[in-house]
Amino acid sequence: MSGPLALGIFLVAFFFIATEKADKVKVVLIAAGLMAVLGLVPGSEVFFSEHEGIDWNVIFLLFGMMVIVGVVRQTGVFDYLGIWAAKKSRGKPYRLMVLLMAITAIASPLLDNVTIIMLVVPVTVVVCNRLRIPAQPYIIAEVLASNIGGAATLIGDPPNIIIGSRAGLSFTDFLVHMAPPVVVIFVVFTLFTKILFRKEFRYNPEHVAAVMALQERRAITDPRLFVRCMLVLAGVVVAFGLHAVVHIEPSVVALVGAGVMLVVSKVDAAEVLAGIEWPTLVFFMGLFVMVAGLVHTGVIAAIGDWAIAAVGDDFLAAATALLFGSSVLGAFFDNIPYVATMAPVVEGLVAEAPDPATGQALWWAFALGADFGGNGTAVAASANVVAIGIAARTGHRISFWRFTRYGIVVTLLSTALAWVYVWLRYF
Repeated sequence: MSGPLALGIFLVAFFFIATEKADKVKVVLIAAGLMAVLGLVPGSEVFFSEHEGIDWNVIFLLFGMMVIVGVVRQTGVFDYLGIWAAKKSRGKPYRLMVLLMAITAIASPLLDNVTIIMLVVPVTVVVCNRLRIPAQPYIIAEVLASNIGGAATLIGDPPNIIIGSRAGLSFTDFLVHMAPPVVVIFVVFTLFTKILFRKEFRYNPEHVAAVMALQERRAITDPRLFVRCMLVLAGVVVAFGLHAVVHIEPSVVALVGAGVMLVVSKVDAAEVLAGIEWPTLVFFMGLFVMVAGLVHTGVIAAIGDWAIAAVGDDFLAAATALLFGSSVLGAFFDNIPYVATMAPVVEGLVAEAPDPATGQALWWAFALGADFGGNGTAVAASANVVAIGIAARTGHRISFWRFTRYGIVVTLLSTALAWVYVWLRYF
């Protein structure tokens, strides 16, 4: 009975998370507590085992990057970039959208897409208000770009962190295998936005002068702090890239980088820590305990056995199923709990692969599907939910269906291009 009981608790919790009928942090804490009280997790091992418990590498990597971004935010660099993009576009709608998407997509692989959305969307709202144009199309385009761009690296999208930890894949591995298709897909997406948002573009010449009068250099209030932060950030990115050489976990790099950033910036540590997304970290911890219940009671093993039997020896079919299946399921459920749940199943499939290269292909198909599926609906990824919340608070409400009608089209396009890449490169 333990397996069905664990699955029942998980599915009920997943329903509330996916439909947002209750606060997701409260849901995972209650579900995780039930798993522990009913003996569905491996006792105290849940705090120490990364395969049947909390994966602290993921938690501390996220924490370290949140601290780093909290300090970088104080330099004003994101305000600078937003004003710069508005002035460079001269108020032309499509040009402005491309520049904002480019900033978002380029920054997302380095600082994670959720954080970038939190920083870029408020700037976008300010610029659009000055231009007297609706901000919704630009915010939607930025979110779609962030989910595409974030797929390029280990830290760019939360599902990648989970996959990298489970599969033992480094920052460099993600860069080599995920960045090429991401670059191509982003370029195609950028061209496609001219058609996708053609009815949304508005141009008010009389208000362009107000934007052109803004002084972006004034956004950088402390040039010395800016330089110090950029140097530390560059060092963190280089250290991520050297993971395979120095064998230091990305979580350790992020924590050391966060400490150095606090020291060299001389900012108030308490102020930075107050800005940490603690609910997100708690959500991850509770989620890992929930998944541990499925692993410990044999539910994941049973699903894995069924998947292995269904695929047989056709690993191209397995990669295709993972890519499109993850894209579809990830579009209707938050891709973080989806990836946390399915990662052990993929691990079982990889174990049956005839060689390491084929096994890795399954991981990349899984990652691409989950990341691009995050664009499918308004609740498919954390970045989507964060952006819609900011937009609503600033008077630019984005409905579930307004976002979704664009997101589904982009998801279908990006997933189809990703399948071509997987087929050509690995099979």
